[in-house]
Amino acid sequence: MRTGRSVLWLLLSKTKASGGILARKRSKVHIAYDSPGENGAKEAPKRKRWEPRNWEQHLSNIREMRKAKDAPVDQMGAGKCYDADALPEVMRYQVLLSLMLSSQTKDQVTSAAMMRLREHGLTVDNVLKTDDAVLGQLIYPVGFWKRKVKYIKDTTAILKRDYDSDIPKTVEELVKLPGVGPKMAHLVMDIAWQDVSGIGVDTHVHRICNRLKWTKKETKLPEETRQALEEWLPRSPQSPGPDSAVIRLFSRVTKGEFTRRSQPWQTIASLLSAG
Repeated sequence: MRTGRSVLWLLLSKTKASGGILARKRSKVHIAYDSPGENGAKEAPKRKRWEPRNWEQHLSNIREMRKAKDAPVDQMGAGKCYDADALPEVMRYQVLLSLMLSSQTKDQVTSAAMMRLREHGLTVDNVLKTDDAVLGQLIYPVGFWKRKVKYIKDTTAILKRDYDSDIPKTVEELVKLPGVGPKMAHLVMDIAWQDVSGIGVDTHVHRICNRLKWTKKETKLPEETRQALEEWLPRSPQSPGPDSAVIRLFSRVTKGEFTRRSQPWQTIASLLSAG
């Protein structure tokens, strides 16, 4: 016969295995809480998105100042340097190269270098066949031309190998190319792919945005300014990215118009005053 202790042990073992009495005692109790707003509870007020003071007036004044579109960037910028009759992939490649050349270089110098390259034959295959010394002569005197010869050759080889002689379709891929930064990448997306992915912020845009207090706090680098602007600038209902009209206008407003004046900050104060 089984002792009382062994029977109790057997009973407990079977109960645990079958999810019986003890298991039921350990089961969790689910409590249904009242949904927000019920029983008189008030929902927390939504926090208003930060916007700079008088930014719409600033923008209106910028539009007025830029309506003639008579700055060098309007006639000789990256959107004007490519061969409009070329194949789409060649056109996109030329847009990319014009932006790579434009860094630390006046628009007039970039445009002249692009014309020499196009006369030479500005395609992926032809650039890869071109000797570095010849390529340097073609792009001189753009800023940092020796370094850019290497960037162009390395980038062109990657495009040939990985993109079937076309250019990447995303900012993430573009910035992986030698000599291509965020500003260039966003402008390439806009001009070459007609896709407004973000704001192309250079040193001039960076300085003026801080001067206008268009960033919530002072930023130190152009990339910080880009991120700060994209947090509040209006976004188009048709696009998940920042509003194209605002971005195109502001991204191209500064290079030719403010920096060629002898007293640029006085010019900004008079044209962008919201008073």
